[in-house]
Amino acid sequence: MAVKIEEVKRLKDLTGVGLTDAKKALEEANGDFDKALAAMRKKGLTKAEKRGEREARAGIVGTYNHDNRIGVLVEVNCETDFVARNDVFVNFVKDVAMHIAASSPLYVSAEDVPADDRAKVAAEFADKAKAEGKPENMLDKIVDGMLAKYFAERCLLDQPFVKNPDLTVGEYVKENAAKLGENVVVRRFSRIALGEVA
Repeated sequence: MAVKIEEVKRLKDLTGVGLTDAKKALEEANGDFDKALAAMRKKGLTKAEKRGEREARAGIVGTYNHDNRIGVLVEVNCETDFVARNDVFVNFVKDVAMHIAASSPLYVSAEDVPADDRAKVAAEFADKAKAEGKPENMLDKIVDGMLAKYFAERCLLDQPFVKNPDLTVGEYVKENAAKLGENVVVRRFSRIALGEVA
């Protein structure tokens, strides 16, 4: 089946793959753009996961200021200065900073949640589940589920990305790592809102 060059270019731009790979993906999907995009994203995310083992120490500190009321600083690392100066990377960092301003995460990822915080919340959920009369033998599973949901809402990489809620921020990071061909890591952030007391 012949595929349109415009579709090939569009797929290439969205996924960061070469023209030949984009064309092949469209041909394999019989011209179905969404199916080809899903296949290429899957392939790109697999490559990005392999890159995740490489050290990322270059990068930039991005900022976002919303109406002079909310300010965000975020450090995002990549492997080389060349990528750090790339417009795709710079815009990606701005998007992450804007997401932080809008969604108020507390941690970068679930691994960053201090054990004390996790234990405190787990105890609260266990008390709540007992008060609701949940079966004793199911308490651990119930509390684990409540913890997973609670921290997914507060961990940046697990939150639905504000510009595309079909993706988590973590998936958006991997997508951009695939486009850029380097390991990309959101290292840390700080969010300040006018009048908020920490």
